[in-house]
Amino acid sequence: MRSNAGFTLLELIIVLGIMVLGFGAVAVNMSAGNDSMALKSAARDLTSGLRYVRSQAMLLHTQATLDFNLSNNSYSLTGQDKTYEISENIDVTVNTAKDELHDGVAQLRFFPDGSSIGGRITLEKNSHVQEININWLTGHVTLAE
Repeated sequence: MRSNAGFTLLELIIVLGIMVLGFGAVAVNMSAGNDSMALKSAARDLTSGLRYVRSQAMLLHTQATLDFNLSNNSYSLTGQDKTYEISENIDVTVNTAKDELHDGVAQLRFFPDGSSIGGRITLEKNSHVQEININWLTGHVTLAE
C-alpha cells in the first residue's frame, strides 16, 4: 500500500493565498498606525511649545506668545528664532481671540501670572483627531484625544 505523505498543489496555493491576505491586513494596520503616531507627535510637540511659552511668561514676568502661521502649518515661540513645522497633511484649526489674528498668524498669548487669552488647537489627519485646550484663567495646557 502506498502512503500519500505530502500536500497537493491546491492545498499549498490556498495556504499561500491566506498568508498574502493576512500580511496585507497587517500592512494596512501599520500604515494607519503611522498616521496616528505622526499626529500624536505633532500634538505633543505643540503642547510642549505652549507650556514652554507659559513658563517663559511667568519666569521673565512678561507676555509671551506662540505664533502659529496658518498658511504653512508652522509656529514660533517668543524669544526663539527657530520655526517649527507641522506636516502639511495634518489639518490645523486654531480658535483664539479675534484680536490675536493678524495676516494669517494666530497668536496664543500668555501673561506673567500664568493666565492666557485661552484657546483651542485641533489637529486632524484622516479620521484621527488631537485637541489642545488652553484654559484662559489658569493658562493650563491640556492635550485630549
